[in-house]
Amino acid sequence: MNSNDSPRAIAETLGRRLKQARLNANLSQEALALMVGLSKNTIVNVEAGRTKLETMIAVMQGLGLLDQLALFLPEQPASPIQIAKMKGTERKRASKKSLESDKLSNKKAESELEW
Repeated sequence: MNSNDSPRAIAETLGRRLKQARLNANLSQEALALMVGLSKNTIVNVEAGRTKLETMIAVMQGLGLLDQLALFLPEQPASPIQIAKMKGTERKRASKKSLESDKLSNKKAESELEW
């Protein structure tokens, strides 16, 4: 996987990896489905990359792969710079960009380009 892959391609790669993990555990699709309380058809869809996140997590749990989520997406600490700017409180939302300030900065950039 790389950053230029489409979301669909990434989902398919994750599905193939889960399939390989199932095969490495010597589990059939039916056995895994029974273990996690899903249908065999759902396991087929997971392995094809067509699933909801919650279902994928259930399959990972059944395969004993939940610890891999920490590698997949490590916890994101709050930025120390942002905490300092906000006087010690953690950020809850992204800031809005003002349309007026965007227009002013665009006009300023255009005027700087004129000779």
